[in-house]
Amino acid sequence: MKRLLPLLCLLAGLAASAQTVPPPAPSSLLPEPSEALVQATQFRLENGLTVIVKPDRRAPTAVQMLWVRVGSMDEVDGTSGVAHALEHMMFKGTWDLKPGEFSRRVAALGGQENAFTGTDNTGYYQQIPASRLEQVMKLEADRFAHNQWPDEEFKKEIEVVKEERRMRTEDSPRARLYEALNAAVFEASPYHRPVVGWMSDLDAMTADDVRDFYHRWYVPANAVLVVAGEVDVAQVRRLAEKYYGGIPARPVPVRKPRLEPLQIGLRRIDFKAPAEQSYVALAFKVPQLQTLDGSNDAFALTVLAAVLDGYSGARLDRALTQGPDRVADSADASCGLVGRGPQLCILDGVPAQGKTTAQVEAALRAQVAKVALEGVSEAELNRVKTQWIAGRVYQRDSLMSQARELGSNWVQGLPLDADERIIARLRAVTADQVRAVAGKYFGDDQLTVAVLLPQPMDKNRQPRAPVPGMRDDGAPS
Repeated sequence: MKRLLPLLCLLAGLAASAQTVPPPAPSSLLPEPSEALVQATQFRLENGLTVIVKPDRRAPTAVQMLWVRVGSMDEVDGTSGVAHALEHMMFKGTWDLKPGEFSRRVAALGGQENAFTGTDNTGYYQQIPASRLEQVMKLEADRFAHNQWPDEEFKKEIEVVKEERRMRTEDSPRARLYEALNAAVFEASPYHRPVVGWMSDLDAMTADDVRDFYHRWYVPANAVLVVAGEVDVAQVRRLAEKYYGGIPARPVPVRKPRLEPLQIGLRRIDFKAPAEQSYVALAFKVPQLQTLDGSNDAFALTVLAAVLDGYSGARLDRALTQGPDRVADSADASCGLVGRGPQLCILDGVPAQGKTTAQVEAALRAQVAKVALEGVSEAELNRVKTQWIAGRVYQRDSLMSQARELGSNWVQGLPLDADERIIARLRAVTADQVRAVAGKYFGDDQLTVAVLLPQPMDKNRQPRAPVPGMRDDGAPS
């Protein structure tokens, strides 16, 4: 699927959160707000748990999401993957529920549920008929406060986690390449560890490693409850106080800074794996968004990525994949904007038949250099800005997207009105600012290059059979 603006997954859904600050962009380019969409409300329980409520009465459904501000970046060496392993074990029982009973009860209520783990956070969610909200709030609060299971349950589930790693990482040449790339890019930052964990750490992981991580980080002050849908604030406040309010308050552990040192000099890795095509990825270190009122550079980099690869027929598509002299079968660009850790701009491509990764690498860098030399047109900027608005309107139709963006914003320390403020800053980016960042952040000293060198495929190898009990865990779409 073509990446329609690298920021859309982050940003377009942001516009469904609180509308406490009116958008400063020209009204002619903004849709009129729907009467069904009202601002979000945020409050905090006495034990420190934050609650965000987003009424949307267009359908008789509701979404509950519980976000914990802990992910793989909070692990320590030797226990990589423990945040993800804990996500799995959160389905394995409480004082009152047997393993797997949580999911069975949500299904019996007519709901759907799942969970996800990332570098920055872990999340759990259910979408149910609005009339069933109280039942899932009771279930989730019980799980958050009283997760427990026998060692034998962990021994079975850690094998499921290992098989997940084999299927999703070890059997995917590009996934393994990016795992190696992150490990090479980041030296001090905990982003250098894979979310799923290294296999040796999974082999050595114990039930108590997971329990210790749970007791350390799953505290009310380190979590946010987001409820969106056919609900009202007073109702959610009453239920939150009833089911979550009695969870004892505990301090959030102090996080020590693990800052990435300045990179000086280009880094390269050659990665060999059975594959049909070669591949190249260029990772440039770029500044993350620190505050909504800070430097323009993070916003300008996001716009640059959109100009390069924000729509069908954008610069990379035209220059690298079209015409008789094309060098690539595909070429992409994306820039991270928000995260608890450092961000990257990624340029990547698959060489066309008869072309090399070196040619694709040179062509990718040439397009950024062209922007730095010649700039971008107002037509290009207007096109991507129009697409931001279209994506924004589309995302408003999804309760899950509304809840996801509110929770993600809280994890990143952003306010309720972050959506409108980010959109306003992005729309205010000028052609001169895009040109400036193209010349500032894409030199050798910020760059790590990973090349996939295809090895012969084993034609007799059979696909792995799914492991019984494996969940399709992942972030909500």
